[in-house]
Amino acid sequence: MTITQAKRFTLNEYHQLTEIGFFHEDDHIELINGEIIQMVSKGTAHATCVRNLLRELPKLIGEKATLQCQDPISLPSNSEPEPDFAIVQNQDDNYLSAHPSPADVLLVMEVADSSLSYDQDVKIPLYAQAGISDYWIFNLFDSHLECYSEPYQDNYSKYGYLNKRIVLHNQVISLPCFPDLSLDLSKVFPPKLNF
Repeated sequence: MTITQAKRFTLNEYHQLTEIGFFHEDDHIELINGEIIQMVSKGTAHATCVRNLLRELPKLIGEKATLQCQDPISLPSNSEPEPDFAIVQNQDDNYLSAHPSPADVLLVMEVADSSLSYDQDVKIPLYAQAGISDYWIFNLFDSHLECYSEPYQDNYSKYGYLNKRIVLHNQVISLPCFPDLSLDLSKVFPPKLNF
């Protein structure tokens, strides 16, 4: 009996494949735990929510930090997810030398419709293992924001977050990295009829 195993890639191998043009610009992929994952298509509600965040977040953050949208962050588990948004610390070279690492990340945000279970079941342990302190999921199915904080590892080497807070679509929430800045979720979530 022959047992086959999928090839797992390191971050360096993944970057080399990118540099030699193995992937196309239109490929929606990310490296998760050494596996190249095809990302699901985005529905209209997802795209609208992202556009709303693109309008609201830059006004809030200004020059206090760097906002990136669907750009990579490098994690030690041979992962390079491309979250919908990440707020990262400002850096002199604006991350020209390398993608942000967990030490640079202040907040990761995913917008979830068809990707909800993936963002909860795969991304929560991934970000928690990397020590990312705050992770938000804009849950479009339930019209609320899921705020995860305080990463931990249990006795079985499983990772997660100690705290989960639900914030409704019509409420206001402070950014964990900048408590004096508040995001009005009624300006972010699309109307329910779009689902």
